[in-house]
Amino acid sequence: QVQLVEAGGGEVQAGGSLRLSCVVSGDTFTQFSMAWFRQAPEKEREFVSAILRLTNTKYYADSVSGRFTISREYTKNTVSLQMDNLKPEDTAVYYCAASDTYFLPRPSDDYMYNFWGQGTQVTVSS
Repeated sequence: QVQLVEAGGGEVQAGGSLRLSCVVSGDTFTQFSMAWFRQAPEKEREFVSAILRLTNTKYYADSVSGRFTISREYTKNTVSLQMDNLKPEDTAVYYCAASDTYFLPRPSDDYMYNFWGQGTQVTVSS
């Protein structure tokens, strides 16, 4: 059974940084494309970033491009999201997601991912 466990959330002031991590267990990490999504109160879940299997091509939402960096460490079965210059509007629950689909035509669509973590809260104060 595939499991995703996030860590690294917390509270930080605007302009600060946090690093989220997601450990994948239960299957071969290299077969997954990985992504981060977030959901703020009373808002729909939205795409943040993705990194594809094999090519490690990276994608970012416009709202986080230049501030967030996604990476994966194969030896630790981990995908990370480095978040710098955080803003109050980044406040949300952040979810790690994995897809074992061979070809991922739309990495920003949440229905492309079949495994999800439980989420970790990120709060940015002004």
